[in-house]
Amino acid sequence: MAVDGTEQRALQYEQTLMYGRYTQELGVYAKEEAARIREDGRHRRSISERSPSLKLLEYEKGRCVRCRICAVHCQRFLMSRVGEDWIFLILLGLVMALVSFVMDFCIALLLQAQKWMYGGLDSNVILQYLAWVTYPVVLISFSAGFTHIVAPQAAGSGIPEMKTILRGVVLKEYLTLKTFVAKVVGLTCALGSGLPLGKEGPFVHIASLCAALLCKFMSFFGGIYENESRNTEMLAAACAVGVGCCFAAPIGGVLFSIEVTSTFFAVRNYWRGFFAATFSAFIFRVLAVWNRDEETITALFKTRFRLDFPFDLQELPAFAVIGIASGFGGALFVYLNRLIVQFMRKQKTINKFLMKKRLLYPALVTLLISTLSFPPGFGQFMAGQLTQKETLVSFFDNRTWTKQGMTEDFNYDFHSAAWKHPQANVFVILVIFIVMKFWMSALATTIPVPCGAFMPVFVI
Repeated sequence: MAVDGTEQRALQYEQTLMYGRYTQELGVYAKEEAARIREDGRHRRSISERSPSLKLLEYEKGRCVRCRICAVHCQRFLMSRVGEDWIFLILLGLVMALVSFVMDFCIALLLQAQKWMYGGLDSNVILQYLAWVTYPVVLISFSAGFTHIVAPQAAGSGIPEMKTILRGVVLKEYLTLKTFVAKVVGLTCALGSGLPLGKEGPFVHIASLCAALLCKFMSFFGGIYENESRNTEMLAAACAVGVGCCFAAPIGGVLFSIEVTSTFFAVRNYWRGFFAATFSAFIFRVLAVWNRDEETITALFKTRFRLDFPFDLQELPAFAVIGIASGFGGALFVYLNRLIVQFMRKQKTINKFLMKKRLLYPALVTLLISTLSFPPGFGQFMAGQLTQKETLVSFFDNRTWTKQGMTEDFNYDFHSAAWKHPQANVFVILVIFIVMKFWMSALATTIPVPCGAFMPVFVI
C-alpha cells in the first residue's frame, strides 16, 4: 500500500504529458533566489564604487578633465534615455517582428519540402505514403525531444502560465533564455510538420520571454527595470505584441492582453500595448513586402467581398445561427480536449509507459493524423494536401464553388480544386473536413510540444 501511494504521488507530481517536471521545492528555490539577489546587489555596488563621479572629476586638473566630464554627462543622458519605455517597446516590437518573420519563413520551407518529397514520388503510392507520414513524425519527435531536454516548461501554449505570472505567482524557469530557444525551435518544427496546430498562444509566451530578457538587458542602463511592477507592466504589453506580430492585428492584441490580465489592467498599459503591437505588426508586414511575398502592406488574410453591398438582410439569421453553432462547438472542443488529457492521466499503466517512452505518444498521434490526411487515401475527401494557410485562402477567395449542386462547370485553381471530387459533393467534403479537423485538432494539441489551438479552431 505504501509503495502504491508513493507511485501515485509521483505520477501526480510529474504530469509528463502536458507539462515539464518540477525538480526543486519552493523553499529551496526561495533561498537560492534570495542569495542570488544579494550577490547581484554586491556586484552593482562594487561597480558603482569603481566608477568615477562628477564631483571628483571637477577637482582634478589636467587637459582631459573637461572631456571626461562631458563623457560622463553623455553617458548618464544616454542611460536615462535608453531606459525609457518607448525605447523598450520599440525594441520589443522589432525583435518580435523579426522572430515571427524568420519563423514563418522556416515553416514555409518545411511545408514546401514535404510537398516536394510527396510530388517527387508520384510514380509509387507506397513511397508517397512513407514520405508523407515519416516527415511529420520526425519533426514532431524532434520537437518533443528537444523541448523536453532543453526546457520542459516550453511545452504547450504558455497562456495559462502567463496568466499565473501576471497575477504575481513566481514560476521557475518560465521566462529564461533556454525556454525561449526551446519554444522557438519546437514551435517551428511542430508547425512545419503540417499538423493542425496554432501559433498564437506560443507567440504570447515568446513575446513575454523577449520582454523578460530585454528587462534584464535594460537593467544595465537604468535601475527602473529592476522594479518587479515595471516588469509586470512590460509583460502585459508583450502579450499584446505576441498577437500583433502573429496576425498583424494590434487592436486585437490589446484586447487579448486585457483578457489575459483580466483581474486588473492598469490604464497606463493601454498605450504601451498598443504602441508596441502596432510597431510590431507594421514591421512584420513590411518584411513581407521586402521579401516580395506581398506587393504592398495588406491584411494577412485578404478577402474580396463587395463593399457596396457587403451582405443581405436575409443573411442576418444565418449569421446568428453560425454564432450559436460556433459557441456550442467551442465548448465541445474544450470538453473533448479535456477528456483526452484526463483519460491519458488516469490510466496508470499508460502513464508509466509514456514516462519511459516520451516520444512514443507524439509519434503515434502524428502517424494517425498523417495517415488520415494522406491525399490519395482518405485525405481526398477533406482537402488533405492543403496547409492551414492555403485552406484559409481558399475559404476567403469569394468564388462560387457550386451551382445547384453541380460542380463540373467551374474553373478551379489549385486551392479550389482540392475541394472537388468526382464521387462527392463539395458540401459533403466540407462536412467531412469539419468533423475530421475537429477531433484531430483536439487530439494534436495534447502532444507535449509548443503549440496553440487558435488557428485550427479558426479554420474549423
